[in-house]
Amino acid sequence: MTASNRVVLSSDHAAIGLRQAIASHIAAKGWEVVDIGPTTPESTHYPQHGKAAAERVASGDCRLGIILCGTGQGIMLAANKVRGIRCGVCSDTFSARMIRQHNDANMISIGARVVGEGLALEIVDAFLGAEFEGGRHATRVEMIEPKAG
Repeated sequence: MTASNRVVLSSDHAAIGLRQAIASHIAAKGWEVVDIGPTTPESTHYPQHGKAAAERVASGDCRLGIILCGTGQGIMLAANKVRGIRCGVCSDTFSARMIRQHNDANMISIGARVVGEGLALEIVDAFLGAEFEGGRHATRVEMIEPKAG
């Protein structure tokens, strides 16, 4: 499989179960899942997991990323520190679709303590099913990209 079909998943300890449900769900839809953990419920640090997943996307190893923590906020902040990553927290399907279509987001973050499994799977489907529209949105995405130097 190519990177165009690969999705990296990562979470902290608060979201292991939801991450595994998402992994199974998208694998059944034909996506290649790169689940980088963790696998045990011991407390862990979400910044490490957000950064590791973001690096997989930024390097081109994976096309998209889905990351999770209790609220989705902390791990999203960590991912966005990696150059080339555009990640937002999504708690609804409209935002998940629009962040791809208008912001060319390459990652989303979900709060495992905020949304239930059914809604999380719908959010993931909306994100993975959308494509960047380009046009006027490309100009705006370029404006938010950090400049070298």
